[in-house]
Amino acid sequence: MVRRIDLLRLDYLFSVITPLLIAIYLNNINPLAYIDIIFGFGLLAITGNTWNDVIDMKDSEEKETLKRVEGYHPREIFTIGLGSLIFGITLLLRTCLENYINAIFLGIIIFMVITYCLWVKPIPIINQIFLAISHVILPYFMIKVDAALYSIEFGELIFLTAFFSFAVLGQIVHEVIDNDAIRKHLSLRQCQIVIWIFSILTIILAGWAFALIQDYYFFPFLFVPFGTMFTFRRPTESTQGVKDVGILIGNFLMFYFIALIIMNVI
Repeated sequence: MVRRIDLLRLDYLFSVITPLLIAIYLNNINPLAYIDIIFGFGLLAITGNTWNDVIDMKDSEEKETLKRVEGYHPREIFTIGLGSLIFGITLLLRTCLENYINAIFLGIIIFMVITYCLWVKPIPIINQIFLAISHVILPYFMIKVDAALYSIEFGELIFLTAFFSFAVLGQIVHEVIDNDAIRKHLSLRQCQIVIWIFSILTIILAGWAFALIQDYYFFPFLFVPFGTMFTFRRPTESTQGVKDVGILIGNFLMFYFIALIIMNVI
């Protein structure tokens, strides 16, 4: 049972769910009205994870993927993703039919994810921007459009930009640890510089957003990039443990915003 669940890579769902929760919290809207969007994107995330594994399992260097899909054929992993896609799209039909802009956003998201898996993944930085836009920016705005909130406060915009930078930073760290695209083009020293640039940018933007929004619940967000800078204080190889810590913190962040939303509802 555990092995079957591992195929879904549920520990990565935070990367898609958290932006939706932030949109709900910042705009103080009822989360139950958007439960179909939240679960729909969760299912689409499973599709992205499984189909990405279909591609990666052809690479003998992807040891983690090969271990996870051992005993399965590509068509079986693809079928899991297809089933998740059908259920996810069905859950998102309501908002797409009621708001044609969200249908456009969803089409762009699917196009960007497929493009990432097939062509963009080997291109450093650009691939992370693709993921951040499709996983953070567009889902965030789909919640706002569904809630008929067509304007965005300046503080909200700065925080969204900070979260975008944070998402790119997290993906870069992920690639450095896994020796993926960015490590194939840049040295460890150059990777360290890129990570520090995005860490500092995230800290500046998050601090600015905190000053504008003046919500102390966002204060912990300021400290996460400092941990990344400390981890990469030297241009050395990082262990799998660093990646696991990042995934756990991402899940902590998701549960943190779930708690904040529940507090608002109560």
